[in-house]
Amino acid sequence: MDSNIEFLNPDELLKNPAFSQIAITKGNGSTIYIGGQNAITKDLEIIGKGDIALQTEYSLKNIETALHSCDATLDDLFKLTIYIVQGQDVRKGFEGAQSFLKKLSNPPVISGIVVAGLANSDYLVEIEAVAFKREK
Repeated sequence: MDSNIEFLNPDELLKNPAFSQIAITKGNGSTIYIGGQNAITKDLEIIGKGDIALQTEYSLKNIETALHSCDATLDDLFKLTIYIVQGQDVRKGFEGAQSFLKKLSNPPVISGIVVAGLANSDYLVEIEAVAFKREK
């Protein structure tokens, strides 16, 4: 499949299998912005209270659900912004992301930001996403 997203990792920048340094969208299509996702169900149940790995896993599941609702796939995803509550173990959050990241053809551009808190004190992580779905 010919992708309209080009991922670049220049030799002069850090190379890491978990993320890309640059993503370029090209051609006709739609950009999809997914608002911050937390580990919460449609019935307001918070998943993984106190466990950043479970919360990360569920937040990413919500992103995948959001993509599918736009008739997009994980291959259309190119950017994640991850907000992590101060004091949480980022490595445990990364562990919770492994099954999601393994589904991706290309690692996305990622920004990780440590924050004092999120909208609900039980939230340990919140993840925003951007995808580009090419016109057919």
